[in-house]
Amino acid sequence: MAHDPSKTEPATPRRINKARSEGNVAKSQEVTKAVSILAGLIALSACVNYMAGEFVRLFRHFLGSSPLYVDMGEASLYELGLYLTLVLARTTLPAVLFIGLLVYISLRVQVGRLWTTKVFSFKLGRFNLFAGLKRMFISPDTLVRLLKSLLEAMFIGLAPVLAVRSEMDKFPVLYYTDAAGTAAYLLDIGAKMVTYALVPMLIIAAADLVYTRRQYAENLKMSKDEVKDERKQAEGDEKIKAAMKSKMLQMTRRRMLKEVPKADVVITNPTHIAVALRYNAAEAPAPVVVAMGVDKVAEKIKEVAREHGVPIRENKELARALYKQTEIGDIIPPELFQAVAVILAQIWKTRNPGKIPKP
Repeated sequence: MAHDPSKTEPATPRRINKARSEGNVAKSQEVTKAVSILAGLIALSACVNYMAGEFVRLFRHFLGSSPLYVDMGEASLYELGLYLTLVLARTTLPAVLFIGLLVYISLRVQVGRLWTTKVFSFKLGRFNLFAGLKRMFISPDTLVRLLKSLLEAMFIGLAPVLAVRSEMDKFPVLYYTDAAGTAAYLLDIGAKMVTYALVPMLIIAAADLVYTRRQYAENLKMSKDEVKDERKQAEGDEKIKAAMKSKMLQMTRRRMLKEVPKADVVITNPTHIAVALRYNAAEAPAPVVVAMGVDKVAEKIKEVAREHGVPIRENKELARALYKQTEIGDIIPPELFQAVAVILAQIWKTRNPGKIPKP
């Protein structure tokens, strides 16, 4: 299918996970075909003696008991059918299980861990006749599939020709070979035919896997607007986030300003910084920062302090140090104890002449 030129961005992890949840994964059918044929060849090679022995026992049973099967009733036919089913299942089960295991491993390696039922959900778009005809006759994927099918048919057709041609000089010897030898030879030449066809199929499967993964990545590509929209959905709209942040700052500021009237002093820069301190020996062993701010917030802190009679003291170095080294709710650093204690002592002395607070 033709790709949208506006979709230039690689798919985000969220887009990939959504596609996987819907069963849309990069999976090569050619790999599955090649692995199933290879597994069948290995299984037959490993189990041929076991399967041959089972079939020999089955034929001996029927040939030795042929008079018993001349006149059979319905119950006897049912038992015979059940017996044959069990024998065939027991004979072919090891090979079938091995093939199924290798096919499952090949799918697991390609797809990873995935279980979803959404692939069975009804989608009206699947029954779009025009879209289906377009995919059949116009889509580049259709041409690629046709090319793969033609190559596979050619190699599968050539495999018997090459195998038979290489064995032509051995055919006359079969006239003097017994049934077991003929059967073994036919199995051997059959395995050779499969091998001749399997090698090019494995090459086609490897190329198809690369092509499938590349097409999958191309089909999931996103436009820049889609990436932005997804980011907004995942992280929230920037305007909304900014508004929420502003609202939270306002609420924090209001709570902070409510603590200013309880402060013992406000240390200023004098205009750019304001830090409000409260000292209560029952709450903390040293003064605590209850409010701080710069510029407009600093002016607001000083305004509230004046309204409630909280002393304001100018000390540039101390104000800067408190603003840099502390946060609201922190106890002031030990190296600033002396400077703050001097200011609090002066304020206490002004308010209570003749009394000095204990350190």
